Amino acid sequence: MTKPRAEKDKRYEDRHKEERKAKCMVWGTSVDRKEAEEINDFLEEYGYTKVQLIRAGYKALLDEAAEHDLGLAKIMDGYDDFFESELEKFRKDQDK
Repeated sequence: MTKPRAEKDKRYEDRHKEERKAKCMVWGTSVDRKEAEEINDFLEEYGYTKVQLIRAGYKALLDEAAEHDLGLAKIMDGYDDFFESELEKFRKDQDK
C-alpha cells in the first residue's frame, strides 16, 4: 500500500531540513496589515518579488550608510587607495 503524499512530503522535508537551513534564511517578522497589503499590491502591480524588495532596500540602506562612513563607501566603490591625510595618519600610527 502506498503512503499518502503528505506523509511522503513530510519525510522528505524532515530529511532535508538542515540542508535548507544552511542554504536559506527565513525571517519571521510581521508588518502592519495595511502597510503589508499596500506593499503586496505594489509588488503585484509592478511585477516585483519580495526578495527583490529586500535586496533593493538593503542596497538603499548601504548607500545611505556609506554617505556617513568613508571606509564603507570606499569598500562599496571598490576604491582601495588612501588619501594623503590617511597615509600620514597611518605612518604616525606605525611610528608609535
